[in-house]
Amino acid sequence: VQLQASGGASVQAGGNLRLSCAASGLTFSSKTVAWFRQAPGQGKTFVGVISMNGITTVYADSVKGRFTISRDDAKNTVNLQMNSLKPEDTAVYFCAATYRNSAAQSPSLYENWGQGTQVTVSS
Repeated sequence: VQLQASGGASVQAGGNLRLSCAASGLTFSSKTVAWFRQAPGQGKTFVGVISMNGITTVYADSVKGRFTISRDDAKNTVNLQMNSLKPEDTAVYFCAATYRNSAAQSPSLYENWGQGTQVTVSS
């Protein structure tokens, strides 16, 4: 099982980015998939999650209204559209998957992790 996050880049504040998480060895339609981020010197923090039904999403307050998670079952990918980026969004972003059918927000509840992709937002 392997998850691979991609799409990270350096952008200016107010810009947009789209991250993608691709999977091999598992099917996202049978998983709950979340995005977490980790700023330098900090632990992983919850960004958002898409439930196994592919419809229900939950977001951290800090990104609500700016970030959107979607799932493409044909490509077996989960995407994170990030709009109106702020310097405080700077972090390494990870995708993670769990067999649990719940919108889990704790990193410890996820079994499968991608390697992370760097997002840097400059002011």
